[in-house]
Amino acid sequence: MAKHQFQTEVGQLLHLMTHSLYSNKEIFIRELVSNSSDAIDKLNYLRLTDENLKDKFASWKGEINISFDEKDKSLTIVDNGIGMNEQDMISSIGTIAKSGTKSFVEALTGDAKKDSNLIGQFGVGFYSVFMVAEKVDVISKKAGEETAYKWSSTGTGEFDLSACTKESAGTVIYIKLKDDEVSEFASKYRIKNIVEKYSNHIAYPIFLNYDEEVTQTLSEEDKKAGKEAVKTIERKHEQINAATALWTQAKAKLKDEDYNSFYKSISQDSSDPMLTIHTKTEGVNEYTTLFYIPKIAPMDMYRADYQSGIKLYVKRVFITDDDRELLPTYLRFVRGIIDSEDLPLNVSREILQENRILANIKQSSVKKILSEIKKLSKDEEKYSQFISQYNRALKEGVYQDYTNKESILELLRYKSTADEKKLTSLEDYKQRANSEQKAIYYIVGDNEKVLRNSPLIESYKKNEIEVLILDDKEIDEIVTPTIGAFKEWQFTDITTAQAPKVEVNEEEKQKIEEEFKDIVSKIKEKLGNEVKDVKITSRLDSFASCITKDAGDAQMAAMAHMFRAMGQEAPEVKPILEINPNHEIVKKLQSSTNDELIEDVSWILLDLAKISEGVDVSDKVAFAKRLTKITAKAL
Repeated sequence: MAKHQFQTEVGQLLHLMTHSLYSNKEIFIRELVSNSSDAIDKLNYLRLTDENLKDKFASWKGEINISFDEKDKSLTIVDNGIGMNEQDMISSIGTIAKSGTKSFVEALTGDAKKDSNLIGQFGVGFYSVFMVAEKVDVISKKAGEETAYKWSSTGTGEFDLSACTKESAGTVIYIKLKDDEVSEFASKYRIKNIVEKYSNHIAYPIFLNYDEEVTQTLSEEDKKAGKEAVKTIERKHEQINAATALWTQAKAKLKDEDYNSFYKSISQDSSDPMLTIHTKTEGVNEYTTLFYIPKIAPMDMYRADYQSGIKLYVKRVFITDDDRELLPTYLRFVRGIIDSEDLPLNVSREILQENRILANIKQSSVKKILSEIKKLSKDEEKYSQFISQYNRALKEGVYQDYTNKESILELLRYKSTADEKKLTSLEDYKQRANSEQKAIYYIVGDNEKVLRNSPLIESYKKNEIEVLILDDKEIDEIVTPTIGAFKEWQFTDITTAQAPKVEVNEEEKQKIEEEFKDIVSKIKEKLGNEVKDVKITSRLDSFASCITKDAGDAQMAAMAHMFRAMGQEAPEVKPILEINPNHEIVKKLQSSTNDELIEDVSWILLDLAKISEGVDVSDKVAFAKRLTKITAKAL
């Protein structure tokens, strides 16, 4: 028997399981049954597509068996699925290949119920067994192989692994329960309750095997004769789940609790879904889809290694749950089933990506999901919850999915200057605008408060023009410039636009520019390469300066942001400095002959403008020194 050390992360995780997540222990049965179902799914697929397994498993039917022994203080879960070999056991049970403990720990909230729900989401479900187990033995034989293996651990720093004997393919999980867990989990009624709660609609039968005392039924004659009823122990083999492919059933026959129960069995989520979408399509392509939108966004939604939430079936035979092409990436929060009647069973992943049938299913599914989300938007309270979780993901869709761009734009909600507490749709923005306006104005940055107080917004507020506040710069700076227009209204970045309705005619403008020409030239000279240009502006009232950019530079800024996000260097886009000729600072600077003062104030005007927009000052020490020097002179 060979001893192996757990991966460090697994050791940490096991400690968490036994010390921190102890309040919702029942979920270990959910996780182990879900793993068994996945194993049966895989063998069901292989026996239909693998020539080496077809004959051997021709009459095979998948099933899960649970048994308990109160005297032995044990619980056993058995499946006849694909099984594991030695390497599978090491890689599947000895390590965490995907998200790892670090991400799991980072996601913990301190709420035991919520935290236990993360177990399934992070792909660490097996280890939940150590919340109740003193020791666990896993005996498994992989389909098509001769040797079986036994894995044993007490949930500490190491596990034993050795070859053993097992007649058939599949996996046995023998759980030696902790003394204080026997009364709860070596119980017929408790196990039935948990399976019905979490696993009722798993497509394979789950049998509970247990001993029950049966009393002999006596005839009237025997009773009169004074005979005593004989008590015997009978072994029961009772199916405890519905074992139906729920998505194949008629919608009229299904209740909300049926849908919700099935959702929980496929999602590792203990909450009911926000939205359920069940569709059966007939015609050129025949398929059924059952989609769910969770109330809370999946924890891995913004991870590069996110897990697809869609399972693909062909004629009720599981094909894959690891294909990100089944739905576009911006809908990666959707959970559910696609079951096609037309795809071949032996369809490969490469063929899937190019398959016309699947492309049609994908296209129709996206339209259906978006239309149902639109219906949800009529319920303001529910939609507010949806937006709080998925607005950002939908923004990605604007960039990725040109076909459905207009539909997605209708679903988005934005902060705006119209109402600090309530988000707005683009349609509502249009309705509130005056009759002359034909553009949707926006400003992008990192900080909502900074954006709302930006000098650039002054003239828009003065002219009662609403501005969208886009404070998720990481995505807004990339996506928004690509939108172009919404129902013929152009998206316009106020940092690139001319100030609205300025109360200065062309003659007055030229006169002011001529008057301040020399100081503008000097400021530009002092700032050098730090600015693209210096201009007189009519957009400011209380501020002395602001920074803007032209339309071409806005696109460059978006590209630069994207490159930096990918870890690549990108050229910095230099701002345009606009100064307010009516401000006292600019007026005094214009009349100054002190070259040193002009240089200091020029830099301060630039740095203050940057600070007002939430942009980092290039040299904070120099800024502090200049401000100190000028303040001292003023006192």
